[in-house]
Amino acid sequence: MASPTLTLTGSSLTIAEVVAVARDTAATLALEPEALAALERSRALVDRAIARGQTIYGINTGFGKLANVRIPADQLDQLQVNLIRSHAAGVGELLPEDVVRAAMLLRANVLLRPTSGVRPTLVQALVALFNAGLVPAVPEQGSVGASGDLAPLSHIAMVLIGEGDVLAGGRSGAKVRGLPVRPAAEALRSSGLAPFRFAPKEGISFINGTQAQTALLALMVHDAEVLWRTAVGAAAMSLEALRGTPTPLDPRIHEARPHPGQRRTAELMRTLLEASEIRESHRENDDRVQDAYSLRCTPQVLGAVADAIRFARETAAVELNASTDNPLVFDNGDVLSGGNFHGQPVAQALDFLGVALTTLQAIAERRVERLVNPDLSQGLPAFLTRDPGLSSGFMMVQITAASLVAESRSFAMPASIGSIPTDANQEDFVPMGMAAALKTRRILANAQKVVAAELLCGAQGLEFLRPLRPGRGVAALRDRIRAPSDGVAALDGDRPPGPDLARLAALVAQGALDPVPGLPC
Repeated sequence: MASPTLTLTGSSLTIAEVVAVARDTAATLALEPEALAALERSRALVDRAIARGQTIYGINTGFGKLANVRIPADQLDQLQVNLIRSHAAGVGELLPEDVVRAAMLLRANVLLRPTSGVRPTLVQALVALFNAGLVPAVPEQGSVGASGDLAPLSHIAMVLIGEGDVLAGGRSGAKVRGLPVRPAAEALRSSGLAPFRFAPKEGISFINGTQAQTALLALMVHDAEVLWRTAVGAAAMSLEALRGTPTPLDPRIHEARPHPGQRRTAELMRTLLEASEIRESHRENDDRVQDAYSLRCTPQVLGAVADAIRFARETAAVELNASTDNPLVFDNGDVLSGGNFHGQPVAQALDFLGVALTTLQAIAERRVERLVNPDLSQGLPAFLTRDPGLSSGFMMVQITAASLVAESRSFAMPASIGSIPTDANQEDFVPMGMAAALKTRRILANAQKVVAAELLCGAQGLEFLRPLRPGRGVAALRDRIRAPSDGVAALDGDRPPGPDLARLAALVAQGALDPVPGLPC
């Protein structure tokens, strides 16, 4: 299947396109001619304002606290280069390749909007860098999310001017924070690209914006949706293994409290449990009136998670095609300074997403506990082993899950409320969006592992109920887990559960255990 070429318009980018292009290293970008023409007209307005000698922030003035310093006309180009160099202050580990590619894609899309007032050649240079497969080495720390992601975007801009480093992929190169890199100047030469020369306004337009944190949000929204569906599948599997009652999934209950996520969760669970032989086997003599909350309230809890993910998606969808640079150029010639670079909407969405994914894994861990605990597992052997005592089975799986949930809870404190004034108090309220993004990425990874733990235990629990078959959807999920090629075998005797957990967590992250791909939250 050929890799896609995505045509940017500045106004129509979707999360699905971001994920597809960021994660397919052979994907390329193109620019809509009409959008380039509109950008050309916008740039002409900027050039006329400069020719008139009009004082415009960031074009012929200093930046931030230095905005009252007027810059001579013959130093305007140098002003933009100095800005990029001085703001490339990132530290820490390097961002993954797909995140940087997503940030480059988003930055190109936003610069293509006529409000940016840059020359079309800047957007074309960035697209050429992307299409050449060159990925700037971008440290993950150093942004407070306003005036946008200054440090990460400056590291991308550094590569455009032939400075800084790019990721070297499988090629040999110097190591930076554990990853192979090579000098940007060498990479540009070998790709037939010349360093770009920034003109007035172009440096500040390039680095003012939320594209690093939004890139992370867009990718994580997609991954969180996949995880939510997989977590619902894991919950349905646990319900079967624990011989719980599906009565709380009755649609009348959820129509009486019609939160969208709650209704979708209950509907998906009902679908996965259709034609269950296990349910029929204990329907008549089941004396339990109600199951524990971790089983009975799954639609309410995972439904709230779905609603939070949907909010994050809506925020990302707006931000992908929003003008977040400063100042902005309008078609009557006005060049206005504002605050669209402020990352508060993105930071809050990232924080909400982190809290939601912490909740998702916390209730999954509670079901893991019920599956392995003989006092709670409705007749399943202790720790899901055939030889309790001689074997410890999945005792440590629950402990691992508990440790991951505890760690995620420590990360779930919102970053977006933690402003520390910067730039000599000119930027006196900032959202800490990248901090929110980085900790939520860790929470997401933990959640994928905890859901993997539930799938591991749920599938093992079903082994003890054979020959009864679970619902069709649960059976298909169980069979996928047991796939000889890349799944995990049933536990017959003690073996290290770490490799099984790692294998299932990778399948969860890849979407291979998604029971209904594409179903919206």
